[in-house]
Amino acid sequence: MQITVTGRHVEVPHEIREYTVKKSEKLLKYHDRIQSIEAIWDHEGDQVSLEVLVNAGSRNTFVSKELGSDGNALVDLVVEKLERQLTKHKSKIRDHSGNNRHAPGSLDPGIEGTPLSD
Repeated sequence: MQITVTGRHVEVPHEIREYTVKKSEKLLKYHDRIQSIEAIWDHEGDQVSLEVLVNAGSRNTFVSKELGSDGNALVDLVVEKLERQLTKHKSKIRDHSGNNRHAPGSLDPGIEGTPLSD
């Protein structure tokens, strides 16, 4: 797993680069298949923007972007958004697998015990 921090039209200070990597590593606990994380810093007018792309396997790319003046606050906001996206995606996958559809002992209408009416 690799974490890349790049600057587009801006030089990323060492402290901000380290903080971005440190916070991005926390995303690994929210999804098992994260392959790479790319953080792109850019300069837009008098503010900076941060866009983070998380590649989590085949066709699963999560993106979050924020604009502001405080670099550490941008990292925190972007990581929070990505945590929510990854958590929601993982819960969708779990629910879709069919393991949690019915409570134990409950009958599905039309399958066991209840005849279907015409």
